[in-house]
Amino acid sequence: MSRTKKDNWIIYLLYFSWLTSFIAMLGSLYFSEVKGYIPCELCWYQRILMYPFVLILGIATFKKDISVIKYVLPLSIIGSLVSIMHYLEQKKIIFFKIKPCVSQVPCDTIYINWFGFITIPFLAFIAFCIISILLSIIAFKTRKH
Repeated sequence: MSRTKKDNWIIYLLYFSWLTSFIAMLGSLYFSEVKGYIPCELCWYQRILMYPFVLILGIATFKKDISVIKYVLPLSIIGSLVSIMHYLEQKKIIFFKIKPCVSQVPCDTIYINWFGFITIPFLAFIAFCIISILLSIIAFKTRKH
């Protein structure tokens, strides 16, 4: 594979990371602004971690700058951990509150339950995982030996 094709492949992975964050942001805005679902406190933490990715990964893709991985990947992993813990709390798999909710909506509120297991935190978890996997592949393929 020529160097140019390899570089393009890496940029495509960066682009798909950005696209994932963009879709996740639009999805969360749809649920809150169109459907009227009020985000709980843990949902806000997930938004705080996801929303900047749209700008950061968008600029990185445009500039073809993979150095952002060292900043975005740890935050994406943290976001996936927050999401999975939120999901487990919603599904009553863990029997303690991760954080006592002080907002108007309890963190175990389930607005959607597609196929009996897909909730909003589950969707956020999938988005964070996709971003983490794609950025990990880029990091692995571009690491210096």
